[in-house]
Amino acid sequence: MTVALFLQYLTNALSLGSLYALIAIGYTMVYGILRLINFAHGDIFMLGGYIAFYCMSLFVMPWWAGFITSLGLTGLFGVCLERVAYQPLRQSPKISIMISAIGASFLMENLATVIFGGRPKGFMVPEIFNQIVHIGSISFVTISLYIPAITTILLVVLLIIVQKTKTGMAMRAVSTDLAAAQLMGIDVNQIVSFTFGIGSILAAIGGIMWSLKYPQLNPTMGMIPGLKCFIAAVIGGIGNIAGAVLGGFLLGFIEIMIIAFLPTLTGYRDAFAFILLIIVLLIKPSGLLGKNQIEKV
Repeated sequence: MTVALFLQYLTNALSLGSLYALIAIGYTMVYGILRLINFAHGDIFMLGGYIAFYCMSLFVMPWWAGFITSLGLTGLFGVCLERVAYQPLRQSPKISIMISAIGASFLMENLATVIFGGRPKGFMVPEIFNQIVHIGSISFVTISLYIPAITTILLVVLLIIVQKTKTGMAMRAVSTDLAAAQLMGIDVNQIVSFTFGIGSILAAIGGIMWSLKYPQLNPTMGMIPGLKCFIAAVIGGIGNIAGAVLGGFLLGFIEIMIIAFLPTLTGYRDAFAFILLIIVLLIKPSGLLGKNQIEKV
């Protein structure tokens, strides 16, 4: 393999890893607060892409207005989903909330099939995201450059919110001990809703960027990416934002490099995510950056 070809694959790995990292952050934020795996997160990712699509095609909005509308509506949907499907079960056993999350995921996929139709739709890619850039012997589409840049900016903003603001302090308190946070006067419902809203907006951004990179929409498009991003969050140490980013980049890098060096295994690229998950959990069950925790009964 030539140096130029390796750099080409490395660019693709950086772009894919950034997408995985962005979506994995949503998983890890919700788990960090509620110890809940939001299995509907991948379907919120799908919803963000569809809303942006219809804003541009049906309501003829400029692409930037359609994207902003998608983020707002998807974030609101995430808050409503938490209020309806998760909040009433907060005092119930964890398995009840998990079953509710799985039910919400299947409900969203089937409703999307009924409302949007099962036939794949082509996502309209604005010219600004679809230009070919040449750097020496390396060529890539501009969206591959925007994805890691946007992911980095969002990660910095999120870390500032979590570490430097009163809301972030409350989020960390709820994550440490929900009952004690309530006794200290923290509005837990508001913090949880805020977390779901932020997580859903990140999922919508991921869904839009995924649609720009792979411009085809279908009701189950969030299933495999959502599952892989959950794996990325677990590999990095679920509940740890930096761990989710590390897991996303690691998963994207391994997927692309396997295709680069072993092209005959291209059809099995999804399986390597699960193999990597098993290996990491066997070596470090809490994830690469996770900490061992005793589960409260």
